Amino acid sequence: MDVRVYRPGELSAADRAAWTAMQAKAHLHGTPELANPFLSPEFALAVGRVRRGVRIAVVHEDGEPAAYFPYQRSATGVGRAVGLGVSDCQGLVHRPGFTWDSRELLRACGLALWEFDHLVQGQQPFEASASGTFPSPVMDVDQGYEAYLSQLRADSPKFTRSTLAKERRLGRDAGAVRYVHDERDPEALNTLMAWKSAQYRRTGRSDRFAHEWITRLVTRLFHTRSEPFAGILSVLYADGRPVAAHFGLRTERILACWFPAYDPAFAKYSPGLVLHLRMAEAAAADGIAYLDLGRGQKEYKDSLKTREIAVSEGWVTRRHPMAVGHRARRAPVRALRNTVLSRPELFEPADRILKRMGKIRSRQS
Repeated sequence: MDVRVYRPGELSAADRAAWTAMQAKAHLHGTPELANPFLSPEFALAVGRVRRGVRIAVVHEDGEPAAYFPYQRSATGVGRAVGLGVSDCQGLVHRPGFTWDSRELLRACGLALWEFDHLVQGQQPFEASASGTFPSPVMDVDQGYEAYLSQLRADSPKFTRSTLAKERRLGRDAGAVRYVHDERDPEALNTLMAWKSAQYRRTGRSDRFAHEWITRLVTRLFHTRSEPFAGILSVLYADGRPVAAHFGLRTERILACWFPAYDPAFAKYSPGLVLHLRMAEAAAADGIAYLDLGRGQKEYKDSLKTREIAVSEGWVTRRHPMAVGHRARRAPVRALRNTVLSRPELFEPADRILKRMGKIRSRQS
């Protein structure tokens, strides 16, 4: 296996173009999920600007690039998916028919192990080491928005009627509703991040935007524009005031949903749901095949989805003491978290406790 490892700044324009071309043609070869924007060179390069240890392995066959494998590496050889913790799709982007030996790849990259939690489906050499597989709901709009809405009406008629009625009521009560699919005002992004931070605190979750690198990453991606990658900020306004917003990433055929939030003052109108329907309409008009809502069981995702794809988590390891130690520390935490999330009798009381703690934390801040 001919593997050459580069730092982000060392990746040539030719390699970036070849990587993008592999993604653009993925749907023609039966692997459409490889076009996910979290697997794009732009995402890996952006993470490399805000985090140390980002590397990109380029695998060559017959003198030509056959695969691109971005990862993060610690000084001790512990490897992680690029942006682990915020990345919703991970893996190796490759040309049709390419196969690889996972441990040989790790050895070439100087890794004792590689950890992932949103592995794209179809990566058998990595999937063999997965500890669990989870659904990631999607909204199919490749047949157009009206076709999507018709399916939504058939699957969830009450939900669809209620959401559309709430949008009309929002317009009557708060003023004219306006949707901007690709908002370029940085202040709108700051508003979204403030809403999201407040939501994390209110619900007792860890505030991702309290981590400077995540704020810097999102801001950098907001300003990233290439062909066909872009950071997309979508905003729902009522009488000129933002009431809901979402920041995600897009490639030619996939819009990856990432950070949605809304103004709690408008909660009774379900502005986040209204926003997602508007996003679906605009994405369909823009040639997007589907919106990936991301791994995680949420009621709104179940209401909006048309189907599910699968992502996996786990570790690929070599025979190495560092791999044994890292996995021994991480495996029990992962197992406990997944058990709680998958069992309502455990999740619901845990969720109530977190929200109670969140209310206390919000009052103190």
